[in-house]
Amino acid sequence: MALKQGRLAATAILLAGVFGWAGAVQAAEIRHGKDEHLKPNGKGWGELDPTGETEKNAAKFSRLSNNGITYHGGPVMLGQTNVYYIWYGNWTTDPTAQSVLNQFGSSIGGTPWFNINTTYYDGSNNHVSNSVKLVTQTNDSGSQGTKLSDAAVQNIVANALASGVLPTDKQGVYFVLTSQDVTETSGFCTQYCAWHTHGTLNGTDVKYGFIGNPARCPSACAEQTTTPNGDLAGDAMASLIAHELSESVTDPDLNAWFDQRGQENADKCAWHFGTTQTAQNGSQYNVVFGGTKFLIQQNWVNASGGYCAVQY
Repeated sequence: MALKQGRLAATAILLAGVFGWAGAVQAAEIRHGKDEHLKPNGKGWGELDPTGETEKNAAKFSRLSNNGITYHGGPVMLGQTNVYYIWYGNWTTDPTAQSVLNQFGSSIGGTPWFNINTTYYDGSNNHVSNSVKLVTQTNDSGSQGTKLSDAAVQNIVANALASGVLPTDKQGVYFVLTSQDVTETSGFCTQYCAWHTHGTLNGTDVKYGFIGNPARCPSACAEQTTTPNGDLAGDAMASLIAHELSESVTDPDLNAWFDQRGQENADKCAWHFGTTQTAQNGSQYNVVFGGTKFLIQQNWVNASGGYCAVQY
């Protein structure tokens, strides 16, 4: 998930956020020709595909959608999606965030918000299910240090699977949730706030993602500082998880659903929240999952011409 508000070709600048909280622009990207069909990188922007397969597949499957997003022939996740948390770093200073995100992960399945993802399907018209389960979680106090590379994030997941602490689950999405003292050296806080991808681990195509801690750079990765559940990191990370989870189920291998710019469904609505309500502490929220208030970004509905919404 790229940073807050807008795009620029070379470097990030500061803009006013929706609720008056300054935010950096989305990730820098090389400008491309208007007729080029880009592929997603899982971090919020598109890249050239030198093979030409992305454009060929877009043309091949163009009949399947006319809603501002295109199917490219890859798989979507069918049936129940199993979520696994890896709490990475020092979380002892922020136990509230863990409580908030456990509640979030346990309640997002079956909601009108996640139901948006059921508008996505594969080449045989099999649709994504509105079924999500937070299966289990584990802790990694810092096996890869506090400055993570993309490869180190994969190692964190791989080590959890190899040790048997977490099962190797082809229906799973594994999120590395980092504490405030941890950064990601490929662009966290300067180009993106979170990302998702996949890799072959234990002989299985495993879907996983990095969820950065917005308390490290709230101007770039949090929409507000006063939050519905009183924990900036947990509340802001909930929206990041929702974003990456939606993209993981509709574009798990980065070759299914995305638009010509290489934006996946949640990218198309990033940092747009729609109509909000005000909680007792003055924060804004727009959904209630399991009785808990959250401010979650909108997602792209693949129907009726395509639009951003918080329910379907």
